[in-house]
Formats: sequence, structure tokens, C-alpha cells
Amino acid sequence: MQSVSGSNSIKSEHAIQNEIQLALSKHKCSIFRANVGKIRLPDGRFFNTGLPNGFPDLVGFRWTDGKIFFIEVKSAKGKLRPDQIVFHKMLQSHGIIHGVARSVEDALMIADGGLTGYGY
Repeated sequence: MQSVSGSNSIKSEHAIQNEIQLALSKHKCSIFRANVGKIRLPDGRFFNTGLPNGFPDLVGFRWTDGKIFFIEVKSAKGKLRPDQIVFHKMLQSHGIIHGVARSVEDALMIADGGLTGYGY
């Protein structure tokens, strides 16, 4: 757990993400972590993952109907970046299942309920 200001403790986004992946994989869903970003290679060049800026942390599909969903994972106090909001607006405009999950319960609600834009 990551400590935040004094005695209050909240889970890190990484810990929440791991819990969500495990829970959804046991809940008739396939779920994948989307690594987004750039790294500098030893020769000085940059390698870009190829996913667009703002792409959510997790992408998956429900075994029951094959519907795809996207989940942006945030800690209790985590804030969305502007590029994440732009990506949300694109998903929202197409009625794609997606949302912000700050817990396993949020993620299950998004996937099971077919919610669009939960938590944005």
C-alpha cells in the first residue's frame, strides 16, 4: 500500500489494476493490460508503444456476448489527464463500454452493466 499524507493509506493504481485483472479474469472476461508510453533505447532513439495517448489501462471482452470494454484505473485520489478525457469522449461518442475504476467493484459494474463513461 502507498501512504498518503499521514496515517491515511490508499492502494496504488498498480495494486488496484492487478486486483481488477484477477477479478475480471475469474468473471467470464478476458482482460489485457495496455502499456502506453515511450522509452529511450540504448542508442538514444525513442520507442513508442503505438497505442494512442490517453488509451485506457485495461481492455477486455465479455465471454457472454463478446462485447469489448475499456477501463481506466485510478487510485482514490487519482485524476484524469486531458488526453484520457479526449479518449473517453471518442469512446462515448460510439457508445463503447468504458469507465474509470477505482476498485474491483467499479470494474465489475462497468463490464457487467455495459456502462459508458462511468466515473468520468
